[in-house]
Amino acid sequence: MHREIERKFLVKGAFKSEAFQAVPILQGYLSSVPERNVRVRLCGSKACLTIKGPATADGLSRFEWEKEINTEDARELIELCEPGIIDKVRYLVRAGKHIYEVDEFHGENEGLVVAEIELGAEDEAFVKPDWLGEEVTGDKRYYNSSLIRYPYKEWTNCIEK
Repeated sequence: MHREIERKFLVKGAFKSEAFQAVPILQGYLSSVPERNVRVRLCGSKACLTIKGPATADGLSRFEWEKEINTEDARELIELCEPGIIDKVRYLVRAGKHIYEVDEFHGENEGLVVAEIELGAEDEAFVKPDWLGEEVTGDKRYYNSSLIRYPYKEWTNCIEK
């Protein structure tokens, strides 16, 4: 069984100068229900199909299956997706022995910047750079599958954000 263990944080400062790669991403969801979501993603010149199961109660881990597909198939599948497309740039930033994936959202989620770190174990230690803000692991509002239905631009005030 494929298991993903990750923690998610808001970003509160400048990180781009530390990035060693930036990739534009477009993604849509064929299914975005909590029990399973099926995502189609165009990531630079590559594409993939991903299936994720429900998250644990603390939001730290869940089943994940991913396969690369050709970009033309991905473009066709995106046309079948539920309403709402995630448009973002993913920056890769090394911190200690880990790599943070920092997503700067565009379109309906403009203004949102979130960093994720994938871990080998739930209690694994990791470096926390100065630009890392509040932890939002397990906060479903920040799941990409939630952001297609309830985009960041629609959040009513800064307290909710």
